[in-house]
Amino acid sequence: MKKTFLCALLIASGVWVKAQDATGYQMPPKAMADLLLAKPTPSVSLNAKGEWMLLSDRNSYPSVEELARPELRIAGLRINPNNFALSRQNFISGFTLKNVKTGQTYTIVGLPAPLYAGLPTWNTNETKISFTQTTAKGVDLYVIDVAAHKATKINKQPLNTILNARVVWTDPNTVLYYTAAKPVSAAPAKPLMPKGPVIQQNLGKAAPSATYEDLIKTPYDEQLFEFYGTSQLVRNKNGIETPIGKPQIYSSVSISPDKKYILERTIRKPFSYLVTAQGFPSTIQITDLNGKLVKTLATLPSSEGRPSGYDNVQNISRDFDWRDDESATITWAHPLDSGMIKKKVEYHDAVYALSAPFTGEPKELFKTQLRYRNVQWGNATLALVSENSRSNQTTRVSRFNASTGVLEKLYDRNETDAYSALGQPVTTKNNYGRDVILLTGNGTKLLYNNPIGSSPKGDLPFLAKYDLNTKKSDIVWRCGEGYYESVVDVIDPNKLIVLTRRESKTEVPNYYIKNLSQSGADIAVTRFTNPYPGLAGVTKQKVKYKRADGIDMTGDLYLPKGYNKDKDGPLPVLIWAYPREYNSADDAAQVRGSENRFTVIGGGSPIFFVTQGYAILDNAEMPIVAKDGKKPNDTFVEQLQLNAEAAINKLADMGVGDRNRVAVGGHSYGAFMTANLLAHTGLFKAGIAESGAYNRTLTPFGFQNEDRTYWDDPKLYYDMSPFSFANQIKTPILLIHGDADDNPGTFPINSERLFNAIKGFGGTVRFVFLPYEAHGYRGRENLLHKLWEINEWMNTYVKGAKPMQTAQAK
Repeated sequence: MKKTFLCALLIASGVWVKAQDATGYQMPPKAMADLLLAKPTPSVSLNAKGEWMLLSDRNSYPSVEELARPELRIAGLRINPNNFALSRQNFISGFTLKNVKTGQTYTIVGLPAPLYAGLPTWNTNETKISFTQTTAKGVDLYVIDVAAHKATKINKQPLNTILNARVVWTDPNTVLYYTAAKPVSAAPAKPLMPKGPVIQQNLGKAAPSATYEDLIKTPYDEQLFEFYGTSQLVRNKNGIETPIGKPQIYSSVSISPDKKYILERTIRKPFSYLVTAQGFPSTIQITDLNGKLVKTLATLPSSEGRPSGYDNVQNISRDFDWRDDESATITWAHPLDSGMIKKKVEYHDAVYALSAPFTGEPKELFKTQLRYRNVQWGNATLALVSENSRSNQTTRVSRFNASTGVLEKLYDRNETDAYSALGQPVTTKNNYGRDVILLTGNGTKLLYNNPIGSSPKGDLPFLAKYDLNTKKSDIVWRCGEGYYESVVDVIDPNKLIVLTRRESKTEVPNYYIKNLSQSGADIAVTRFTNPYPGLAGVTKQKVKYKRADGIDMTGDLYLPKGYNKDKDGPLPVLIWAYPREYNSADDAAQVRGSENRFTVIGGGSPIFFVTQGYAILDNAEMPIVAKDGKKPNDTFVEQLQLNAEAAINKLADMGVGDRNRVAVGGHSYGAFMTANLLAHTGLFKAGIAESGAYNRTLTPFGFQNEDRTYWDDPKLYYDMSPFSFANQIKTPILLIHGDADDNPGTFPINSERLFNAIKGFGGTVRFVFLPYEAHGYRGRENLLHKLWEINEWMNTYVKGAKPMQTAQAK
C-alpha cells in the first residue's frame, strides 16, 4: 500500500513539475533578434512654411528593468511615484533640425543627455519648439530655438504630466503647462492599519460599468490620486513663471482663440471606484488668464451613470470646446432623448453656444438626427458637423452655416465602406492662429486628404476637391500604382505643393516635396536607409480569395528569401488575424491594405517567422458579417471557420502552404479568435494567443462592437467564450499575457483560467506570463523571449508535424 501511494505521489509530482518551466530569458535565432532590435527610422515634423523639419529618433525597446521601476496603478493610470509622470511612455531619444530649402542638417546643442523627450510642439510663429524631458526625479520643459539650433530648459518648478502632458503656446514667447503642487516627499504614507473595510453600494439606480483596470480600490488610493493628480497651472513668458489660479486636479485646459480666456475641466470628489479618472465628477468653467472665475458652465456627475449601449450617453451636457472661427465662443452638446438612442424622437442631440462675456443665455446652433460627434469650424458660413450611429456603423457629415442657422446634409456613408471615405479636410491657420477648414474655388470647394485611399486595387492615397454645391468630389492627385505615397502636409494649397511620404516593397519610406500642379522631379527631403537588411529577398504579395459563401477576402502573404514552390514544395504556415464586424457583405469584401508598403516590423508582428522558413499570411481578413437580419456575432464561430478554411485553401491551391502544417495566431481580439478556432475546428496544428479575453461573462456589459449585455443574450456570451469549450481545445495552444495588462476586458485572469481549464482536461498548453507588460509588450528581453517561445512552439507542433503528401510522394 505504501508502494502504491509512493508511485501515485511521484506521478502527481511529475505532473506538477511538467506544469512549470523554470526557463530564464531566451534568445530567438539571430535573424529574428536583429529585426527586433533594428533602430527605427526617424519621424518628422514640418513647419507650415515647409522650411524647417524636425527629425525625431527613437530607441527600439526599453529593457524590462526600466519597466520594473516603481509604479502606482490607480484611477486607470500608471504613475511613476518619483517624478509626477506616467510610468509607461515612448520617448524620443534624439532631435535633429533640417532646412528643407538648403538640405543642410543641424545638430541641436543644449539637449539633455540621455534624452527622454515627449512630443515636440511648435510655437505660434514656428520659431521655437517645446518638448518635455522626463528623468527619474522629475519632468522639465525645454525649448529649441530653431534659428540658433539650441535647446534651453525654461522651467523652474518640475512639471506634473500625469493627467495632461499638453504644452500650450499662447504667443511666440509664452507657454502654459502644469507644475507639481508639492514635492514628491510630501506623498501620503500608506497606513499600516486601514480606517476600515472598503465598502461600495448602490441604492436602486442603474449604473452599468465597463471592465476597467487599475481602478481606485481603497481610501489610501484616493489620497494618492488626489496628491499626484493635483497640479498648478503656470504661464511662462521668456523664462518667467507665473501661477494661474490655485492648484487643482486639472483634467484639461484650453485657451480661447483671442487668448483672453481659459476653458478648464477640473476633477472633484467623490472619486469613483468603478470608472477611471476621466469619468470622475468634474466642473467645467471659464476663467480669465489670471485664473479668476468668469463662468461655471457645468458640474458633471461621475460617468458611472452612463447607460450601456454604444450610442447611449449620459443625460448631461458634453463636448465643451471653443469655436475656432470666433474670438471667444464656447460650444457643447446636450441629448434631446435623455441619452437613450432608441427613444423615438426626431432629433437626438442639440448643440449650443455661448459667447463672451458669457452672461447671456446659450444659443441653440443646430440639432442632429443621429448622435452628435464633433464639428470642424471654417468660418461664419461653413462648419462640418459629424454625427453617427455606431450600432448601425453609419456616419453623416453636414454643412452648417452659422450665419443662417441652416444644417444641410452633405453625405451619409457606412463607416465600414472604406472605398467611399473622403479622408479629412485640409486646414489652414486663421487670424487667431487656429486650424480651420481650408476653402478653395472662391469658397465653393474643400480639399480632402485621404492618406489611406482604399480601392479595389489596394490602398492608393489621394487628394480630392469636394464641391459644396454639387456635393461631388474629384480626385486631383492619386498615388501611382506600384508605390504607397501619402500626403503628410499641404504646404501651398493654391499651387498644390505638398510634403509626401513614399515607399514601395523595396524602398524604405522617405519624404519628398512634390508639386502636384506641375510635372517634374520631386525633391527628396530625407534619405533614410533600410533598417531591415535581413528581410532582403523576402517576397510580399496581396492575395485574394473567396470564402464558401462568396465573400471576397484578402491577406498579405510573405514567403522566405529564395523560396521556389516547385523546388521546395509547400511550406508550414502561420496565419495572423484580427476579426472585424460588418453589417454589409459588400463592405466586408473590400480590399484593405497595400502590397506596395515597405515592410516595417514591430514587436507584435508575425513576419519575423518568414526568416525561419514559414509562409506568413498577415492581416488575413476575418470578417464577421450580419446575415438574414441578424447581428454579426450571432454566427461568430461559424464565420470564423469559413474565414480560416478559405485562407488555408488559398495557400494550398497556390502550392505555397501545407494545409497539414498551419498555425493560427493573434493579439487581443485576435487571441480570442485563435482560441475559438482551436475549440471548434481541427484546421490547425497549433495556436498562439496573446493577451486575449476568453470568458465573455467577465465583460457582461458589451465587448468589441457587441453592445448587447450578457443579460440580453446569455447564450451568445456562452457560445462566443472559448472558455466554455476548453474541454474541446486539444490542438496545442501557446497562451501569452502581460502580467500588468491595462486593457479593459483582457484581464490576465483570462489566460490563467483558460490555461487551468485546458490543463484540467489534458490539453497541450503553455502559458507565458510576461513580467511588467501591459496590453502591448515593450520590454526588450520579454519581446525576444516571446519570439523564442513562439518559434519553439511552431517548430515542435507545426514544422515538426507530418507534411502533406504530394502527388509525387504518393
